Amino acid sequence: MPEKRSKTALADWLRKRMPEREELARNKYLAPIAHRFLSPELWRFTRRSVPRGVALGLFCAFIIPIGQIFLAAFMALPARANVPLAAAVTFVTNPFTFPAWVVAANRVGEMMLNIEQVMGSHAGEQLAHDRGALAVFFEMAGVTAFGFVVLAVVGAALGYLLAGFAWRFIVARKRARRLAVMEQRLDERLGNSEA
Repeated sequence: MPEKRSKTALADWLRKRMPEREELARNKYLAPIAHRFLSPELWRFTRRSVPRGVALGLFCAFIIPIGQIFLAAFMALPARANVPLAAAVTFVTNPFTFPAWVVAANRVGEMMLNIEQVMGSHAGEQLAHDRGALAVFFEMAGVTAFGFVVLAVVGAALGYLLAGFAWRFIVARKRARRLAVMEQRLDERLGNSEA
């Protein structure tokens, strides 16, 4: 039996690496929600489920540092997003890239909250000296957490838009290729029938 192929190479690549529905159905932890979680519509790559899956995956990747794969998979249920894609996109934040994302979130949080401009750089240094290192740490943690929230919301929105555009581009390109092949076959048939 030939291997099942879908509309995109990404979908084929993900299908090979993600667990199949039957494997998940046998999982004892998923048994209470298996009937809902294993619905075929949540596992298909469609023009609506793919952007939703990307957006959910990016949101969950930035919003919590641990367990984002499970959060993305469970949030995909009510959103009717693609479950494997939502889980796979969460790997944007992994142990290797997480330190860079922390720095980026801190910078985004500082930029959005404008702490230095509101307080002035000298006033901030004086407050840091007065409050102590622990207070400064908690302030920086709050700024970083706010930056992660901003990254989650903006990343999810951009991911949704980019996935939608990419899906349309890929499908249009495949459709044009198919039409070209059909035209070529038709020309060959017409050429053979005239000869």
